[in-house]
Amino acid sequence: MTEDNVRISGIHDFLPNDTFTCGQCFRWNKLPDASWEGIAKKRIIRLRFEEDRFGKNAAGDAAANPSEASPSGTLFLSPCTDKEFQDLWRPYLDLDRDYGKIKKALSQNDPVMKAAIQAGPGIRILHQELWETMLSFLISQNASIPRIRGCIERLSEKFGEPIGEDFSGKTRFSLPDPDTLAKLSPEELADVRLGYRAGYLIGTARYVLDHGMPETEEELMKCPGIGPKVASCIALFAIGKTDAFPIDVWVKRAMRTCYGIPEKDISGMRAFAQENFGEYGGFAQQYLFYYLRSKKDSEGKPPQC
Repeated sequence: MTEDNVRISGIHDFLPNDTFTCGQCFRWNKLPDASWEGIAKKRIIRLRFEEDRFGKNAAGDAAANPSEASPSGTLFLSPCTDKEFQDLWRPYLDLDRDYGKIKKALSQNDPVMKAAIQAGPGIRILHQELWETMLSFLISQNASIPRIRGCIERLSEKFGEPIGEDFSGKTRFSLPDPDTLAKLSPEELADVRLGYRAGYLIGTARYVLDHGMPETEEELMKCPGIGPKVASCIALFAIGKTDAFPIDVWVKRAMRTCYGIPEKDISGMRAFAQENFGEYGGFAQQYLFYYLRSKKDSEGKPPQC
């Protein structure tokens, strides 16, 4: 380790592409040199992961079967001190959790989940800052990922605080705090192109100022525009509720295609997740989400489980 860079070897069950493209975050970008640059914790951080040449299993031993291999390697972070890594980035990347144990539990008697885990073996659930996660998933409703990312960047540039320059020299900004957003009108947010979501962001900011930050899914759903799906996402990605099972269009398809549950039977999906995935429901959701979005056939159709 140096004062401005941290190198950590022996990292298991992590791949940046799997983690940063599985729908849980929107401010990470892959750079030309294959490293990743992200904005989180009101900081700009660059991350690089060098995967071991030979695959290892969940126990860290050489895997006899390639399908049992678990991503392992060395993580590089910059600019970053040892203290920043321990205080901020280690918990943010969820590096102290045993994902080998989770994978084994989920896939033991479930061939669908086994295939989904093999498709995204390097997914880790980030522990994100609550307010920024609330804004991100309010914006995410009925929007594509490129649109979500664009709205977040315009909102931060127009109303956030500068936090530094990215690799290209461009100044980047944090998302605005509740006090800033609460003072705005939907008309003042027009350039951000949020549509009907503008009122939700303002209303939620005012709710937070009046009532404080929510701590449960139930409290989250008292905020304007936050329904069960968005509340589950926020609870999973920012509050640490790992049994949360957010159900979006991709998860509905997965539950229908892979488990035979009709897409309109949301209560049936929740019951299935609670019974079969239990405390690991959030991890199962991420594996399924990534599986259907990344593993399409030549016609762009999701896999047949």
